[in-house]
Amino acid sequence: MELPQNQYENLSKETLISLLEKLTIVTQEITDNSIKLQREKNTLENENSQLEEKSTKLEEKSAKLEEKSAKLEEQVNALKFQLEQLKRMIFGTKSERFISTNNPEQLQIPFDVDLEQISQEAIQTQEIIYERQKKARKEHPGRFALPTHLPVNEIIIEPEQDTAGMVFIGNEVTDELEYEPGKLFINRYLRPKYVAKENEDLKQEVVIGTLDFRPIHKCIAGANLLTQIVVDKYIDHLPIYRQLQRFARDGINIPTSTIESWQKLLAELLNPLYQILKQNVLKNGYLQGDESTIKVQDRTKKGKTYTGYMWVFRAPIPDILFFEYHPGRIKEYPVNILNGFEGYLQTDAYNAYTEIGKSDKVVHLGCWAHARRKFEQALNYDNEKASYVLTQIQQLYAIERTAKEKELNPKQKHALRLEKALPIINELGKYIYNISKYQLPKSPLAEACNYCTNRWDNFLNYLKDGQLEIDNNNIENAIRPLALGRKNYLFAGSHKAAENIAMYYSFFATCKKHNINPQKWLVYVLNNINQTKANDLYKLLPHIIDKDLLS
Repeated sequence: MELPQNQYENLSKETLISLLEKLTIVTQEITDNSIKLQREKNTLENENSQLEEKSTKLEEKSAKLEEKSAKLEEQVNALKFQLEQLKRMIFGTKSERFISTNNPEQLQIPFDVDLEQISQEAIQTQEIIYERQKKARKEHPGRFALPTHLPVNEIIIEPEQDTAGMVFIGNEVTDELEYEPGKLFINRYLRPKYVAKENEDLKQEVVIGTLDFRPIHKCIAGANLLTQIVVDKYIDHLPIYRQLQRFARDGINIPTSTIESWQKLLAELLNPLYQILKQNVLKNGYLQGDESTIKVQDRTKKGKTYTGYMWVFRAPIPDILFFEYHPGRIKEYPVNILNGFEGYLQTDAYNAYTEIGKSDKVVHLGCWAHARRKFEQALNYDNEKASYVLTQIQQLYAIERTAKEKELNPKQKHALRLEKALPIINELGKYIYNISKYQLPKSPLAEACNYCTNRWDNFLNYLKDGQLEIDNNNIENAIRPLALGRKNYLFAGSHKAAENIAMYYSFFATCKKHNINPQKWLVYVLNNINQTKANDLYKLLPHIIDKDLLS
């Protein structure tokens, strides 16, 4: 309440005091309200600060959840991919044949443009019309001719009518191919003993024929029976217990322990020849390597098996190979096997081989079949990009087929690869490197790209010599009998038994490579190995033996 200055003089002292008290009260109220408002302001500011902090935390949490969601989605996709591969392994075809739906002439990749345009500009899917040429119709060759080397059992069937007084004008011949199951029989060697006249010392010498020609001394099984047991198991994949059942049907009950003893003695007899085969492989300057599992019975744990590994190495130029068993997959095993090796080594990407390939004396070759397999598995993830890579790899294999059909020598093959394959590989390398930068780390396409880019030099190395192969498929084919065997005899009885299995697979795989009848080869070896000098044992190897000896 404001009063004019001149009016204060007329007011009484009591009135002024009353006015002063009122002013004091009003001022106090204003002060209190100001303090209250300041507190409310501070409270609001604190709440606002807390809300901002909470909002920041929520944003951070949201970002983490989004990142976690992306990782989980990536893991889900990876698990789906693995599930699809497992289903394919169990229920589907294992063929890696790829039929492109793209026109190869349209696949010109402009690497100098933005990668976002690659899918649209580089890969153009078009309809392809195939003109299939009709093959000339072949006339039916008729009934196949029976082998001339088989014995003929002539059976004369006379007419039921009386032929007395009739003139014989010839035979109507009908050939029938028949089979008689294998028979067991006994060879009884009778060795006459002679005694000479007394010599000067009044002693008489007893003379008797020798049994040194028999493969295993004092063994009641002959060479053919021993061979049949081994061939049945390792070539025809017939486990020992089934062979025993077959013998039992013929009334011959052979104890399991007896068969095991025969196998052990036979392995000891053949082991020196196996060591010579192994050295024949390792002395070559170009090797291919691979490995596969085998179950081995663990004697210390009932019902348990141990996972061992068969390490396989092939020398492609003489086309010979050997298996070697070890109880694990650690890198020391292949390193020890290849100790001192110099030359070309072609394998998959297992790090044990990579370690060996770091040597200055070893040139490590990649396997294009493994690269192709990775991109074939990524087709469902990104069909366009994976199809493009597979199409280019198909062209590399087409060049190899051309060289084979034209029967080019190594020098001509080397020149053809440099002319035709090298430009394709260079462009393919650029493409794989570029698309790899834009893939989720664990996606099938990223894994395929990384598999190639991390060892691109290895994939190029097969261009260095016309004798080198584009992939490792031949050694993988040699391992297939091992996989079939695992499904039948299930496991090896011991680590020593697994070593013997490796020896037999080495011999029989080499026989197959050189079109040698493994049964005839092994029978000949068993009948002659004891009479062969140690320095001449190599002449019994499947790739060296005179085939005329096996006829």
